[in-house]
Amino acid sequence: MSKRALAFDVYGTLIDTHGVVEELSRRIGERAGEFSQRWREKQLEYAFRRGLMGAFVDFSQCTREALEFVDRALGTRLSDTDKERLMATYGQLPAFADVAPALERLGQLRMQRVAFSNGSRQAVSQLLDQAGVLDRFDDIVSVEELKRFKPDPAVYAHLHQRIEADAHDTWLVSSNPFDVIGAKHAGLRAVWVRRSAEAPFDPWGGEPDMTVADLGELASAFSQ
Repeated sequence: MSKRALAFDVYGTLIDTHGVVEELSRRIGERAGEFSQRWREKQLEYAFRRGLMGAFVDFSQCTREALEFVDRALGTRLSDTDKERLMATYGQLPAFADVAPALERLGQLRMQRVAFSNGSRQAVSQLLDQAGVLDRFDDIVSVEELKRFKPDPAVYAHLHQRIEADAHDTWLVSSNPFDVIGAKHAGLRAVWVRRSAEAPFDPWGGEPDMTVADLGELASAFSQ
């Protein structure tokens, strides 16, 4: 019998990508929030574009190129030292407060917990380690093993094959609607973590199997 597995997206779901705002504020002041938002959006856009082109690179390169673009677009004139410091900060982003206790509860339910990311295994491992939650995962599955980016269907197929779980017993947990839609399209089950009450879901005609406000709510749902 297949064991139920939860595959957690990392950036934006477990780890707060806007944790870089404080560092940005020291360098560009009040435009830090806008810069952070556009940096994240461009990072994802570059991954999508490279995926369509078949031009895979490490996710950190998408992050760095997105940083360069937003600096030019906003005219913030960051120095090379500023950029290096911001990239280093991106590798040390904090986990959301609900992550550690929820993962602990889910582990007590004997559910397989996997980190599943566009980031490299090394980058994700270091990020989760410094956030204090690495030991709460059974494995890390990175798209680098396939050299394709989410939401390519092959990536989700690779996930459930890699962790030896049936697609129906593999739940993607993500705050990113594109990721939820990609998992559903590939036959997995999916949970949308709606971290902002104002966040809309893409109107593609399909819905997540479950929507929660945070991971504590997710743990409670699986405890019932």
